[in-house]
Amino acid sequence: MLSRRGMLSGMIAAGLWPARCWADVGGPRYLAAAQHTAGGYALHGVSVDGVSLFSVPLPTRGHAAAAHPSRAEAVAFARRPGTYAIVLDCLSGEVKAELTAPEGRHFYGHGAFSADGGLLFTTENDFETARGVVGVWDVAGGYTRLWEFSSGGVGPHELRLMPDGQTLAIGNGGIETHPEAGRAKLNIPFMAPNLTYVSLSGEILEQVAPPDAEHKNSMRHLAVGPDGQVALALQWQGEVTDAPALLMLHKRGQAPVWARAPEALHAAMEGYAGSVSFSGDGRQVGITSPRGGRVQVFDAASAAFQNEVLLRDVCGLAPGTDGFVASTGQGVFHALTDGQARVLQDQAVAWDNHIVPIGAATRPA
Repeated sequence: MLSRRGMLSGMIAAGLWPARCWADVGGPRYLAAAQHTAGGYALHGVSVDGVSLFSVPLPTRGHAAAAHPSRAEAVAFARRPGTYAIVLDCLSGEVKAELTAPEGRHFYGHGAFSADGGLLFTTENDFETARGVVGVWDVAGGYTRLWEFSSGGVGPHELRLMPDGQTLAIGNGGIETHPEAGRAKLNIPFMAPNLTYVSLSGEILEQVAPPDAEHKNSMRHLAVGPDGQVALALQWQGEVTDAPALLMLHKRGQAPVWARAPEALHAAMEGYAGSVSFSGDGRQVGITSPRGGRVQVFDAASAAFQNEVLLRDVCGLAPGTDGFVASTGQGVFHALTDGQARVLQDQAVAWDNHIVPIGAATRPA
């Protein structure tokens, strides 16, 4: 007997059913990649309560994904230095398209859709020239490549669409890599990270960099608040004992604000912030450290440290109903509220580094 899911998939393929929306796959709040304890990799759609509503197999380890703003469609990216990204129909589980990085390029594991879902933007490395590139793909045309523009730096990692729908924020990590060197970092002594704002046509609008003495503070992952405030999780490439702030807050046209916990707690992060997120109401910002096994939370307005939660092997972080949700390599989804962690789900998977919100997960306070 044909399952309801199989019947719907068949009707959709035959053009007899409207385009799938996220409600058709249970209304997931997040996307998250994972390795299953029994073997294999998958991209999961996860509810606000940490329940896996669906999973779609991935050929290798995933990193992050981009969620289409209206259709139940996701682009799963290979972990750097991967050269593929796959477009998944989250209802049927089928691969709708495969994106292949142009010759001499690799993806960095992140991407973002335009507000109307018509374009996909991907961060890429032109590794022969050590140049950061943003690829632009035509969604309606079957994810064909349209053109590209400079990311404004080296090693572009995560990019996010700003609330105006016309601007991208890009975390240029500043680290040169080359596939022949694996994941080796080739330019640490003279790396130059930055946060770059670009128009959707590729015009550089504004750039922010760390102080010269802190040029080894890699800017890779970022989050955007409902008012356009950008938060960056930083990864220090120098001596751990010298680690400067691991969180930067910025609003366009203003000076950046650097946030750090009290000295002993800051040192326990071991110079590494893996993910960053605003809380569900946008009033707080959190960063995670899988090395330090902790989540640190700051006030978004003042940058003041508020609390921390100890969680083994934590990395993924996203806005929650009341605070944050966090995921670990031990398979646990947690709700974090006021410095307290509550287990939502414990599953036989190792969650990867990021939890990707579907739609506008933060709301104005």
